[in-house]
Amino acid sequence: MQPFRLPEFYLPYPARLNPNLERAREHSKAWANRMDMIDVPQEGKAIWSEADFDRHDYALLCAYTHPDAAGPELDLITDWYVWVFYFDDHFVELYKRNPDPQGAREYLDRLPAFMPVDGEVTAEPTNPVERGLADLWARTVPTMSLDWRRRFADNTEHLLDESLWELANITENRLANPIEYVEMRRKVGGAPWSANLVEHAVGAEVPAEIAATRPMEVLRDTFADGVHLRNDLFSYQREVQDEGELSNGVLVFEEFLGCSTQEAADAVNDLLTSRLHQFEHTALTEVPQLLDERRVDPAGRMAVLGYVKGLQDWQAGGHQWHVQSGRYPDGATTVLGGPTGLGTSAANIVRSLISTAPQRLRSFTWAPFQEVGPIPQREIHFPYDVSLCPHLDVAREHVVDWARSMGMFEDVPQVWDEQMLRAYDLPHCSAGLDPDATVEELDLSSAWLTWGTYADDYYPQIFGHSRDMAGAKALNARLKLLMPLEGASTVVPANVLERGLADLWQRTTAAMDPAGRRGFRRAVGRMLDSWLWELDNQHQNRIPDPIDYIEMRRRTFGSDMTLSLSRFSHGQTVPPEIYRTRTIQNVENSAIDFAILVNDVFSYRKEIQYEGEVHNAVLVVRNFLDCDLDRAFDVVHDLMAARLRQFQHTVDIELPTLFEEYDLDSEAQATLIRYATELRDWMAGILNWHRECRRYFDSELRYNVPIGATGLGTSASRLAAWDPVLG
Repeated sequence: MQPFRLPEFYLPYPARLNPNLERAREHSKAWANRMDMIDVPQEGKAIWSEADFDRHDYALLCAYTHPDAAGPELDLITDWYVWVFYFDDHFVELYKRNPDPQGAREYLDRLPAFMPVDGEVTAEPTNPVERGLADLWARTVPTMSLDWRRRFADNTEHLLDESLWELANITENRLANPIEYVEMRRKVGGAPWSANLVEHAVGAEVPAEIAATRPMEVLRDTFADGVHLRNDLFSYQREVQDEGELSNGVLVFEEFLGCSTQEAADAVNDLLTSRLHQFEHTALTEVPQLLDERRVDPAGRMAVLGYVKGLQDWQAGGHQWHVQSGRYPDGATTVLGGPTGLGTSAANIVRSLISTAPQRLRSFTWAPFQEVGPIPQREIHFPYDVSLCPHLDVAREHVVDWARSMGMFEDVPQVWDEQMLRAYDLPHCSAGLDPDATVEELDLSSAWLTWGTYADDYYPQIFGHSRDMAGAKALNARLKLLMPLEGASTVVPANVLERGLADLWQRTTAAMDPAGRRGFRRAVGRMLDSWLWELDNQHQNRIPDPIDYIEMRRRTFGSDMTLSLSRFSHGQTVPPEIYRTRTIQNVENSAIDFAILVNDVFSYRKEIQYEGEVHNAVLVVRNFLDCDLDRAFDVVHDLMAARLRQFQHTVDIELPTLFEEYDLDSEAQATLIRYATELRDWMAGILNWHRECRRYFDSELRYNVPIGATGLGTSASRLAAWDPVLG
């Protein structure tokens, strides 16, 4: 039986076919034969027969996704895709169907040797995957910069290594939650790797000075999500029903939302559409501004434009290949009626624009300051107890004294008065976040939290209502200058935000080494920049895309800065590369997301009714699913619980595996276990403060919201050693 009918896809770009298709077909088949990929048994079974290879037609995929590539370039790109699909099927047959984690780890550990960033391949290939990778690497990297090689090698390793995540889930019969799935699918699905190959195919690299900026990251990530979500819709029957795969977005949505397969497929398609809308929004609004601000030269601008066009071509061509390829079972899905083929691209584009217009319009037509009716209370089940630092009462008085010394109660315009600061009781939050803090540590944490929460109210009141983006950018620039890496800043603080940051920077970084100071400054800068993202959305009255919201909310939450401070406190006991592993990132992000969602649930009335906010997970879900408020709250609470379960699973199951895999010594293990405990305390402290503080209770809302605020609600949610800046 057909599991579902394919939905109406958003197809904004025409699919074009490269005239070198037949050449690429012949070349890639000859190459695959030389690499022993066709009709050559691997541990007793041939991965592909010649009929399999012909039916999959990877040359057609590349001819559609790279329509302007010259013949030799299309040959090379096609060989890469033959290799990556062969790797996927090879891994399934040898290590997934009958799960073999140890064999898989040994197999994957050998592959980086065949892609040296600098120098020649010296390892001897022992199977078609290694043989193909060695050949392709030698043919690909000579024309590319060292920066590109590093990015391509990193993405290739992610694609290979994170196959273990899929294997572990199969072994445990564990289905990912939606946030985890999207993040991990980018790595294991390989689309960031494809984006690197787009640079090669168009013959222009993204300039190194902007490759890691938010707009370029968003282009890459939205491209990746679009590719993977589309593939999930087409491959559901092959992966889920034939291979027993759990890494499929339709299955993830089906289980998480508790809906039918058809409804899940429609939701995945809505997310795919949303990601393509985000791609367009970023390409048209953020990228040009980035090029101007970074003063990218004409050659660099042309490279970026070529890259954007290449990504668009890939989306259009990838869809066309999925429709025509024999890789996915015939009859697995039914394409909705309507014109098909190259000659009807214009009709498809018009139809898809019309069908997806309501989703785009919903994001820009929300009426702010709507009255929020009754919100049924939902219990948040949290398995950890909260402990409060015994120095809380002292910190309460110290933070008021600090705020007064910074001029908070005399600043013009006045955002807070002393009564409001005492009502918010931010030291109470800090005392739960770090129950073992000394008096000095709790004072510093409380001051950071006060500064950030004040900024959370200051930015919308001063720059939101007036739509003064230039003023906000000027303030951000001055704040960054108040964080010197060496010596004293030349900027004289002119308001409470500047005075507060100057004081906190000096007190926090005095004991840091240069590397720690650079990392901390970079983290604070990312938070400051994220406030501009919120202001920009506020000015456009734009409800963010759900994935962009979660990822940017982590920045507005100050999580980069918080984690930077925490890692600094660990000293040199943990190798830096360990913090970049999937396991540690999952521990951190699942805890952060739990805290974010707690804040959004408690602050919904304050932000939506009194501040005209668009940055709240409940509103984002309501807009995305086009559902009522009650359903949106249910989904957010379910997501909160799922992220908490992921935190527990990662700490209990994946962390010990990490210790063994990297052979960490007892000191490093103890540090990471303590880190997990700190994050647990952090979640407990945030939840406890929300339950007890007066910032969000209905009877306090009119008093708590600054007069005239049109705000960002939660724009700076967390700022210090263990402190959320809570909207």
